[in-house]
Amino acid sequence: MENLNEWFKGAQRERFAIGHFNVSNLEAVKGIVEAAKAVRAPVIIGVSEGEREFFGVPQIVAVVRAFREESGLPIFLNADHTKSFEKVKEAVDAGFDSVHFDGSELPYEKNVEATRRAVEYVRSTRPGISVEGELGYLRGSSKVQEVVEIKAEDMTDPDEAWDFVQRTGVDRLAPVFGNIHGIVTKQEEKLDIGRLKRIREKTDAFLVLHGASGLSEEDIRAAIEAGIVKVHINTELRVAYRSTLEKTLKAMPKETTPYKYLEPEVESVAKVVEEKIRLFGSAGRA
Repeated sequence: MENLNEWFKGAQRERFAIGHFNVSNLEAVKGIVEAAKAVRAPVIIGVSEGEREFFGVPQIVAVVRAFREESGLPIFLNADHTKSFEKVKEAVDAGFDSVHFDGSELPYEKNVEATRRAVEYVRSTRPGISVEGELGYLRGSSKVQEVVEIKAEDMTDPDEAWDFVQRTGVDRLAPVFGNIHGIVTKQEEKLDIGRLKRIREKTDAFLVLHGASGLSEEDIRAAIEAGIVKVHINTELRVAYRSTLEKTLKAMPKETTPYKYLEPEVESVAKVVEEKIRLFGSAGRA
């Protein structure tokens, strides 16, 4: 299997993006894999520090490896929003295919220093791993919110992006250009595609869109056309899972067999993932 950076090169060349889908449990993993199999697409399964703690680090590595070997598909595992060197080391040593070091809450120079340390460790131990850094402040959280204020100073500066990539050596950069975490219900979320294009002109790092749940299809397509090669979806999967679970339990109030009331949740996750894969243009690529 080609490493993730090779896939990003192809995505960049052919103007599509690989979907990054976060999970907390086995049902979500199964749903993502089912969707990938249905449309023959590469996918990235992501786990944040909290999701890793719940699932188990060696456990998620083993589960993803098993599904990858069974399906024959390029299914990658990413350590999403990793905020300490110790957690980077844990993920790399456990066998993750990719790591995202998130130093965006740190002052700029400290972000550069911490990200570079993470990159250096990866390069010295498992150089085939793709490493992502984050620049700018991405507000919100992976849930449904009414309004999330976006400030001008949150946005990624294109010149700073160039400096950041040069000094850290990251393969991927997650910029902030109007995107937020989660879904907002009383606010129109709009990407600054012009800023994204300026960032793309300044650096040759692969560009990542975090917080794509709730964005319009038009904005997502425009971002991919402007250079985004990885798109993160989390909240939409959580909403689909929970809403389906609530309906299923209401319809089956006396059912106690988990696999009978959890199968619809797998299907609901798969439905969302397949729709996103088609939107990102990665269907039929694997």
